Amino acid sequence: MNALIIAPQWIGDAVMTEPLLRRLHARGERLTVGALPWVAPVYRAMPQVAEVIEFPFAHGGLQFRARRSIAKRIEGQFDKAYVLPNSLKSALLPFMASIPQRIGYLGETRVGLLTHRLKNPKSKPPMVAFYSALSGESGFDDDRPRLQINAIDISATLDVLGLQRGGYVVFAPGAEFGPAKRWPAAHFAELAARLNLPVVLLGSGKEAALCDNIAAPINAVQAGKCFNLAGKTSLPQALALIAASHATVSNDSGLMHVAAALGVPQVAVFGSSSPLHTPPLNDKAAVIWLQSDPVYQPPLDCAPCFERECPLGHTRCLNDISAERVLQALKAMVSSEQQTLE
Repeated sequence: MNALIIAPQWIGDAVMTEPLLRRLHARGERLTVGALPWVAPVYRAMPQVAEVIEFPFAHGGLQFRARRSIAKRIEGQFDKAYVLPNSLKSALLPFMASIPQRIGYLGETRVGLLTHRLKNPKSKPPMVAFYSALSGESGFDDDRPRLQINAIDISATLDVLGLQRGGYVVFAPGAEFGPAKRWPAAHFAELAARLNLPVVLLGSGKEAALCDNIAAPINAVQAGKCFNLAGKTSLPQALALIAASHATVSNDSGLMHVAAALGVPQVAVFGSSSPLHTPPLNDKAAVIWLQSDPVYQPPLDCAPCFERECPLGHTRCLNDISAERVLQALKAMVSSEQQTLE
């Protein structure tokens, strides 16, 4: 049974589809994933995926001709297609390729494009459960996403950048969604200053300035303490750097889910979003979210708002989380036999 997986476009969502793919592979389906180039490396870190096809699609637009061209090329190769995004355009390619079974959520008025349709949940379920339901099965024994990075690739990345395995902490201070998901740069900088390990800052090119706001004041006092690699690494290199790190600190972002799937000790800071919906599924993860914090007073009644920017203008859900709070959570996540963090 050959199955085509139409992948979501965001890194975090891609990671959270791994338990679904693991279940499909376990029942004998040969998996080919169709993914956008910036997501494809995540699927190459999943051993159950036999092949990855990189789609030449850009954000926005139907790009009908490009989809039809790929559909003609793959026609007759697949028995099933699992359409993971909810958009109309994501269901077009499997339909045009005449794949007999096309499975997905109802989404954007795409009833005629899918042969097997699930109703969209009314609430916001955990994303792993949302994707895993497409298998048609329940009762998963292990719903934690898992990624595997080749040891040779890790060593090659560390050699190029002059880093030692376990000898640095990764910060991922960005969040594509918006500032209401970003712990303040000044708080990240204070945390970096208190660590006795170098800090590697990861993110996209659009987050390079943000990372420099963290690194510059620290390096002015402790030269070479922070390495701003935002926009300077490929995604495979970023995966390797996270896999070999001592620990990771991030917002609710794609790289948070990468760290969780790699089993790295981590602290995840949540603001406008909810860890009930997109938690880091990792036994070594600490989540800091003031909405569920019994100590924080007065309690927040505005989170989670799921907005890109704070509607009230104060972003207390993030500003009120201190560097000391994150440091203590980070220390608790790092095992006692490893070197201390400060």
